Amino acid sequence: MKPPRFDYADPRTLGEAVALLEQHEGEAKLLSGGQSLVPLLNMRLARPAILVDLAKVDGLDHVREEGGALAVGAMTRQRSVELSPVVKTRHPMLHAATMHIAHPQNRNQGTVGGSLAHADPAAELPALALVLGAEMRAVGPRGERKIAAGDFFVTYLTTALEPAEILVETRFPMLAARTGWSVTEVARRHGDFALAGVMTTITLDDRGRCATVRLVLFGVGATPVRVPRAEQMLIGEKPEGALLERAGRTAGEEIDEPLSDVHASAEYRRDLARVLARRALAEAAARAA
Repeated sequence: MKPPRFDYADPRTLGEAVALLEQHEGEAKLLSGGQSLVPLLNMRLARPAILVDLAKVDGLDHVREEGGALAVGAMTRQRSVELSPVVKTRHPMLHAATMHIAHPQNRNQGTVGGSLAHADPAAELPALALVLGAEMRAVGPRGERKIAAGDFFVTYLTTALEPAEILVETRFPMLAARTGWSVTEVARRHGDFALAGVMTTITLDDRGRCATVRLVLFGVGATPVRVPRAEQMLIGEKPEGALLERAGRTAGEEIDEPLSDVHASAEYRRDLARVLARRALAEAAARAA
């Protein structure tokens, strides 16, 4: 299969890239790695008038610790995150989530910003951003703005970015003391998109009880989703067997309309979410302790 015809631009500055998006009024697509966009082009599911390649724009490729978070540039390759000593030592949850993304060949080219802006509901980085309460920094014709992860993912393959806005950086908060985490998913083969997945963090107080809990399911709906009723069940309690079992069941019940497709039925995904939520909570609690 071959893509449809399109024009191509490779701006050198962020201002030039924004101007191109504004000029083409929704008919342009950003190329920031191409691991999702190129297959869509080849299947002619995307038909942009022009591709705007961000590869030569300066200042979008970095990983640095600042202000209690890891700031990751939008054009940072996933492989760079995987190999970063800063990520490995200072943010093991980000490293673990990255290792679930496709295969090394894909991570060599795929970017952090590209995955987040593509907003596939079965992808790992959107779920990670939501569970950590990450903050996205976007630049457009009217300047810069910050978008909370909870507001960023709107629906399937759709974000809060305006047509002429570009995601330039994401800040992944560091984990607090006495915080455990888990990244778990089930896929048909290693490297495939998750049929269902769970990411969670648990912070314990001095008595070993849950002070904060964040639990996110992905691959089961149009976006990654938090399950607040399951989270609230654990607050003020010790994260132990029977309680974790009930929290897992509640997490599965909180899914409004699980996806159903050729890979898995809605019922299977709901049951998988229950099981994975319980396992993830248990793993996070063990790490926190």
